[in-house]
Amino acid sequence: MRTEIVTLTNMCMVYDDKGNVLVQDKVDDKWCGLTFPGGHIEKGESFVDSVIREVYEETGLTIGCPRICGTKDWQKKDGSRYLVVLYKTDKFKGELKSSDEGEVKWMPLEEMKKGKLANGMEDLLRVFIEDDINEFHYMIENGQWKYELK
Repeated sequence: MRTEIVTLTNMCMVYDDKGNVLVQDKVDDKWCGLTFPGGHIEKGESFVDSVIREVYEETGLTIGCPRICGTKDWQKKDGSRYLVVLYKTDKFKGELKSSDEGEVKWMPLEEMKKGKLANGMEDLLRVFIEDDINEFHYMIENGQWKYELK
């Protein structure tokens, strides 16, 4: 079958010219720690509009020119797929403010890498940073979760 049920989400690495990234200290029970802002793509909403909206809702910043840099996906227990479209941009304006999702702040990328990252974020950072990697794919092999970076 060529069609499947998919949950569409996004995540965006916002960065400046000083080596800093905008991090969110996520406070979700299922997925917490340092990550980048993002969220669900609403039905009928464009992918770009959704990432601009999500970053604004979670950080107070309005981003411009978000560029797709990769994807993360996995099959859920119900057979549907969960897809995260990954973006990055250095275009932003506004005043930084945290949301219920977690505290947001600017942090040197190297400091973020050493912090308490959300599960899987260490490898996911490679998709954002390394030009030759653009996919983070989870799958189950022999009853165990495995992943590959491509």
